[in-house]
Amino acid sequence: MIAPYVSKTELNDAVFTINIPQMKFGIGATKEVGYDAKRLGMKKVLLVVGNKLRETRLFEEVKGEIEGEGIKVEVLDKVHIEPEDDVIIEAYREIKGKEIDGFIALGGGSTIDTAKILNLLHTYPSDIYDYINKPIGRGLVPPGPLKPLIAIPTTAGTGSESTSVAVLDVKRNKVKTGISNPYMRPTLAIVDPQNTFTLPPMVTASSGLDVLNHAIESFTTKPYTSRPKYKDPSERPVYAGSTPIADVFASEAIRWVHRYLRRAVANPYDIEARYFMMLGASIAGIGFGHAGVHLPHAMAYPIAGMIRRWYPKDYEFGYGIVPHGISTAIPAAYAFKHLVPYLHEKFAIVSELLEIDYSGDIKELSEEISEYYLKLLEDLSLPTNLKELDFTVNDIDSLVDGTLAQQRLLSLCPKNISREELMKIFSEAL
Repeated sequence: MIAPYVSKTELNDAVFTINIPQMKFGIGATKEVGYDAKRLGMKKVLLVVGNKLRETRLFEEVKGEIEGEGIKVEVLDKVHIEPEDDVIIEAYREIKGKEIDGFIALGGGSTIDTAKILNLLHTYPSDIYDYINKPIGRGLVPPGPLKPLIAIPTTAGTGSESTSVAVLDVKRNKVKTGISNPYMRPTLAIVDPQNTFTLPPMVTASSGLDVLNHAIESFTTKPYTSRPKYKDPSERPVYAGSTPIADVFASEAIRWVHRYLRRAVANPYDIEARYFMMLGASIAGIGFGHAGVHLPHAMAYPIAGMIRRWYPKDYEFGYGIVPHGISTAIPAAYAFKHLVPYLHEKFAIVSELLEIDYSGDIKELSEEISEYYLKLLEDLSLPTNLKELDFTVNDIDSLVDGTLAQQRLLSLCPKNISREELMKIFSEAL
């Protein structure tokens, strides 16, 4: 499978870029946050944390470690699970005039993504839609680096501590999208498996599914050499397509999720499972952070943006919500089935990593990978179709429209997807 990566002509781009944050990994690593904040020159920091996590001992310990180094801490807990544009704008108004020279995010992907966007807006004030990816926003790139950001993940899933992307809901469009540019990546990721011990089962399940989706999608994106040649290196997108390095990271992440996700959900204190799920989330983040993701994520964004009343156990926030890992895993079961024939060599490798036995028939492989996903969702007590999330056939047109708006992701799909094909896949997912 290395052949596509050594393709070089006058028409294609044969270069990819990896920007990896400094990462500190290990049990108990969180205790060094004060040392690292001081090392990065922080004197007045904004500590971004969800309101539930703010009530925990972990928050007090992190705040104490930072203040113990003589650093002033301002706390912001306006974090919406699955961030929304209007909530982020409101949070930015709170900090707009404050003197802040660094950001620290303590929480899951929603918290880290919120901190990334607040850092962007505080460093280079502008309308948030100037930075939101095209075609929903203008997709502008800030003129230079942002303030230092330390990300301390408390979930093993999003990989946001490793990426230069922040995901948010745009309420007026009823769609989820993102902000991506090379400067969004955290300066330092402190990854501590111990921080996931108190995660409720459904949060563990959803975030773990996100790791699997990131890994399989990045592994099966179009190769980076399939892009046209750019006149200016600055035009090269953050998501480049699959690369040999992303493939290595994705392979290990797939293997670890297959081996450890069920164990982590069943026993929160299974330290081996927590360790490898956390490590898998971070390396999958490094992989998809430069390779990208494709169809399941593109389908997930309108699913999340259009959710009405449904929410899973452990996500009782007073509003409907479909967590990101679930919103990507359900369409993955149906999208991968459709895509296997167009990249069966790589999906065959995926099947080996997932310990799926098949005879070598491509149609059988399509069915087996889909069945693996559906069985995994069942084992985790999660919905296996969109009907269980309260969607109906009347929603298909809007779901397709929302997916087609995600051209940044669809451009990486191993097959160019038509509206008719999306209609079929969404119909099957219902």
